Amino acid sequence: MLKAVILDNQAVARNLLSSVLTTGGHEIVGDGNTSPAVLARIVKLKPQIVCVDIGETNQEGLTLLDTLRSELPKALIFLVSAKIDAPTLQAAQERGVQGFIVKPFNSVAVLASIRNTIIRIAKQQASKPTEVAPDTASNAATDAASGSEANVVAHTDHQDHAGKE
Repeated sequence: MLKAVILDNQAVARNLLSSVLTTGGHEIVGDGNTSPAVLARIVKLKPQIVCVDIGETNQEGLTLLDTLRSELPKALIFLVSAKIDAPTLQAAQERGVQGFIVKPFNSVAVLASIRNTIIRIAKQQASKPTEVAPDTASNAATDAASGSEANVVAHTDHQDHAGKE
């Protein structure tokens, strides 16, 4: 089970994605809008997965991706959007986004996107010479690639999340 946060200015979208991820076995440790105050709280939670809707692909949204990557270098960042075109994909990937989640949400597609990204990163890590200790995301990726079922067990605990707004 990976710790995840959801950043989206639409509460309904946050709740829907939270349900999908929780059903898929991930722990939602926080969620909120994309304001600087929420971002500061989210960074302290040290999530392994960050699902973020940056809104329009403008300088403000791209700066948010840069901030997330610098503040959470070990986290897997997924861009959530209803509009993912080639320029958006390229700009996001240049800023360290590893995966994409398309709105409206399809639970099977969302969980497959996360799992496939974890497996892809695990394979990349396995092909690199081991010079430094693997980070948290790499450990999670390795567990997922080895067939660990921890990522697909339904998590039904309802708990208060420190990062929730």
